Amino acid sequence: MGHTLLARQKRGSIVSRLSLVLGITMLLAASSEASRADQFVIANPSVSIAGDDVREVYLGEKQFAGEQRLIPVDNAAVQGLFLSKVLRMSAAKYETAWIKKSFREGLAIPPVRSSNIETIEFVRRTPGAVGYVAADKPPTDVVVVTKF
Repeated sequence: MGHTLLARQKRGSIVSRLSLVLGITMLLAASSEASRADQFVIANPSVSIAGDDVREVYLGEKQFAGEQRLIPVDNAAVQGLFLSKVLRMSAAKYETAWIKKSFREGLAIPPVRSSNIETIEFVRRTPGAVGYVAADKPPTDVVVVTKF
């Protein structure tokens, strides 16, 4: 009986390790795919901003483009790449900055979409929206602000 229990524990341990390896492999494949694609900052056609404005938009320092209120949206699929390349900060520092902004100035923390497709759709549908995506070619029906 003890031998059977030991065999089950070993089998469970192997399955756990395989699941971990598979999860890491999938994560690396996804990040590799995102790094091979181009990365774009996109905006709803109602928005007119320059590439130099993106950092200020994502730090809550630029809240309007003309009369249009800006709504930055984060994309979980490429957020790490965006934060390091464009904002030059860690996820923890970015989150802390927004928590402080929300308490001090009452600003809403940018919503997060889980994929490039969801981010593009949010930006298309939402006047004032600004987002970032990884894609082989620029998305349509949105304004490409800059490539990063």
